[in-house]
Amino acid sequence: MTGQVEEPVDFETRTRNLKLETRNCFLKLETSFMPADAHSRTAVARIQQMLEQAFEGGAWHGPSLMELVEDIHVDHAAAKPITHAHSIWEIALHVAAWQEAVLKRLNGEAVDLTGEQDWPPVSDNSERAWEEALQSLKNGHKKLVQKTSTLTDADLPNKVPGRDHTVYYTLHGLIQHNLYHAGQIAILKKSER
Repeated sequence: MTGQVEEPVDFETRTRNLKLETRNCFLKLETSFMPADAHSRTAVARIQQMLEQAFEGGAWHGPSLMELVEDIHVDHAAAKPITHAHSIWEIALHVAAWQEAVLKRLNGEAVDLTGEQDWPPVSDNSERAWEEALQSLKNGHKKLVQKTSTLTDADLPNKVPGRDHTVYYTLHGLIQHNLYHAGQIAILKKSER
């Protein structure tokens, strides 16, 4: 077909085609970083995976909540190296309280945490009490994972009782909450070195 001249394409068509090519290129790039089965998994399965990574490990950002607290000595957990900041122990109890609150919301109970429910005080500084606090974190997480395994994608847009939040928003909020406090724990952990 030599000798044939392609008809000129108008500016709008070239711009539209370029935008489509760019969009497709970004989509290919974005999906190339996803696990092979990500397209076939449900939204609930992806949320559950993020919940587990933020809590147990395997997230790309760094250590998970449990990876940060598992080797902390009881004295370090109770210490307050930063004025007016919570201790690692207080943060752990707070995270456990919110895991329980979210679980109750997912089970149909309207829950609001206030005062000492939101930030439970550390009333016993023993090693046994610290181990119980860590076990409470693990148990709360296990119950949440079990509960999310019973959900379907159709449950995600439903509102949780007593809030104007959906199940989807609530679960993502808990993941963000855990990571926020994991960051605080990481800073507190470094301050004791």
